[in-house]
Amino acid sequence: MMRTRKLRLVAVSTAAIFCLGTTSAMADDAADVIAAAKAQWAAGISMASAAKQMESVADDYTEFNPAYPTRLDGKALSMTLAEAALKDGARTIAADMANEKVQIYGNTAILTYNYIGVGQSKEGQNEPIAAKSTRVYVKQNGKWMLVHANFAPVAMPE
Repeated sequence: MMRTRKLRLVAVSTAAIFCLGTTSAMADDAADVIAAAKAQWAAGISMASAAKQMESVADDYTEFNPAYPTRLDGKALSMTLAEAALKDGARTIAADMANEKVQIYGNTAILTYNYIGVGQSKEGQNEPIAAKSTRVYVKQNGKWMLVHANFAPVAMPE
């Protein structure tokens, strides 16, 4: 009876330690995913090259966004469009996320959030930017890589 109780205690303790470790690892992964998104924004704000902005983007990346009526396929296409956008003089001067949520399933993470930022036109006019965003990351070689994103605009109140 005493031996059974000790075995049960050891089993429960081991399970609890495993769960705590898993929760901690998931929290670290969630923080890493959010950091990857914010690093991409920081590179954009600093007017870094498209290559720098897309360091954490997988080669087979896909994207839906309101500027194009179709899915964008591939990092190369996204980089070409980003390089062209850098030439027009408009830029993002502030970016952040609200209501962020990261769901982790093994080596896949889904980040959903409300994007909030400020854009500046080539004429110097500032304008608020808001969007509903979803990013899907896959851990490849120990690094979270963006494999898909969906950006949907939110109408700003007048």
